Amino acid sequence: MLDYMSDANAVALIGLAGGIVLGLAARIGRFCTLGAIEDWLYSSDDRRMRMWALAIGAAIIGAHGAAALGLLDFGQTAYLDQVWNPLGSIIGGLMFGYGMALSGNCGYGALARLGGGDLRSFFIVLVMGISAYVVMSGPLAQTRVWLFPVETGAERPQGFSQLAALHLGIPPLLTGAVIGAALIALGLSSRRMLASPSHIVWGLVVGLAVVSGWVGTQWVAANGFDAEPVQTHTFAAPIGDTIIYMMTASGTALSFSAGSVFGVLIGAVLGSYSKGHFRWEACEDPRELGRQILGAAIMGPGAILAVGCSVGQGISAFSLLAFSAPVTFAAILAGAAIGLRQLITGFAPAE
Repeated sequence: MLDYMSDANAVALIGLAGGIVLGLAARIGRFCTLGAIEDWLYSSDDRRMRMWALAIGAAIIGAHGAAALGLLDFGQTAYLDQVWNPLGSIIGGLMFGYGMALSGNCGYGALARLGGGDLRSFFIVLVMGISAYVVMSGPLAQTRVWLFPVETGAERPQGFSQLAALHLGIPPLLTGAVIGAALIALGLSSRRMLASPSHIVWGLVVGLAVVSGWVGTQWVAANGFDAEPVQTHTFAAPIGDTIIYMMTASGTALSFSAGSVFGVLIGAVLGSYSKGHFRWEACEDPRELGRQILGAAIMGPGAILAVGCSVGQGISAFSLLAFSAPVTFAAILAGAAIGLRQLITGFAPAE
């Protein structure tokens, strides 16, 4: 494939394919971070949370299996190359979760809703991408680095399977297989879930889509001529990358990030039309739109501090069993729960 296209186009195509699958999962399979949390807390329906367990479990097994076969080098991934900052994970995760509740969606969910015709999500995507860049490489970048120092080239293990291999001699594949299988078993440990094959299939598909990004970009990095990073799907900084590409395409190469973002949009459009759900929507309440924009402005910086969003840390980093993943994911859940409680009950005391 690299004989007929550049490395950048190759990784963009890999991102596009996986993104389309994720867009279809959001619109057809109803795979959604905030929706899963809201169902779990307020509708006594944990099936979409169980979908996350299936997705994470499948991603862990897939990524560790790929590493065992020599198809993925964990050391080349940003989640394990960068020294984990627990404070960044907690504060960033709380910010992201709270902003997600105010916005009504995470970055991935907003892209999926935009692909279904929701024009409000356009503003969420735009503001989230720009605000992420303000903190990542814009005017607040130096402040971020001062408060949350970034150290790459980690010499000590930054993942649980790496740690187990170093200190206990347990092969990473075994650690990943056991933890991944346990999460899949947890996801399936419900009669209601077992009676809903759509939730099961789409949960597993999401996990495999994340693995496809790791394996695909690793292959290009190993066989190409350019220094392409090994990465997979996440939706905070990549949205900002895509905005910049749209403005500077004549002088900027395509990337995995742009392919992934465009893929989710395409998959969401296809999924919406297949279900007959596509319709143009706008916000009639300026206060609601203002709240959603505020949430997006909080989400972007939160994702940068946490080094990933609900998908980036909640599945992609989890697939590597990075130290940051469970802590960030728990902080996102807590932040979202706080935001939802504020919106639904206004922090009113229980009667």
